[in-house]
Amino acid sequence: MIHTFLTDSWGLRYPIIGAPMAGVADAVLAAAVSRAGGLGMIGMSSQARPDFLLQQAAIARTAGPFGIGLMIWALDERPDLFEAALTARPMLLSLSFGDPTPYVARCHASSIRVATQVHSRDEAIQAQAAGVDLIVAQGSEAGGHTGSVATLPLMQIVLDAVTVPVVAAGGIASPRGVGGVIAAGAAGAWIGTALLASPETLHRPVARERILSARETETVLTHVFDRVQDLPWPDAYPGRAIRNHFTDQWHGREEDVGPSSMAFQTFHRHRGDYDIDFVYVGQAVGLVNATRSAEDVVKTMGQGAEEWLRQRMATLFDPA
Repeated sequence: MIHTFLTDSWGLRYPIIGAPMAGVADAVLAAAVSRAGGLGMIGMSSQARPDFLLQQAAIARTAGPFGIGLMIWALDERPDLFEAALTARPMLLSLSFGDPTPYVARCHASSIRVATQVHSRDEAIQAQAAGVDLIVAQGSEAGGHTGSVATLPLMQIVLDAVTVPVVAAGGIASPRGVGGVIAAGAAGAWIGTALLASPETLHRPVARERILSARETETVLTHVFDRVQDLPWPDAYPGRAIRNHFTDQWHGREEDVGPSSMAFQTFHRHRGDYDIDFVYVGQAVGLVNATRSAEDVVKTMGQGAEEWLRQRMATLFDPA
């Protein structure tokens, strides 16, 4: 068994956390990840209802410890979501895409651990000063909303900058990926794209087929899907999605996709048509080539990382 902060202090069998992907990761996926020995997370959109959050938490709890992910930039307008998350009492609350400082003390008062995704040295230092329990170094290879620095340099920078345990996110979708970030000093891996073809996600079958056929070169980091849905995501956090006809036409022209535009009408008329609609994925989509249960994904990555690390370490050094 691999021994890291996540296994020794948090009791996980595998040092793997499922990313809280809003609109994709609900209680069913979270429960599957937790049953497999990782920590499953429920993703909440900025438009979610508090009663829905509580219902989802009750389902996920049946499989053991779980987490919830919220977006800090949305909480000024939606404090009810934060209150509902406190009521739900997850093991972990992920508060990302903003400054977590105003929220950490109340989480700790409710015995809830706090994670924050960071995208730079300054964000990592800010998160540590806020008192978070876990920092997620999310590189730009990640699917969905992310920053502009790649995982490998960001992970090294963050590990050198803070003493809080760090997990790596972005581009990790295989046993050697999990083993690699642990060997570099991370406490584990935060995975999203690796789970996207699993039937426990909220993706429709046609979206899963799009994911399975996509390659690592076929993604784009863009604001166009946020702007066409009138979602106020901060400029610092574009979303990585599969390239399609809509991005080819409108990426870089985000100012032209407002509610009165042809692009807006086209997009909302063709939801579910993934030549127009979005599928957020990371560059590790090139490693996702089969429909597998979430439990199988987590166990294969966790056990495979253990085996890979043993074999790799044995070949790196002369016998004592």
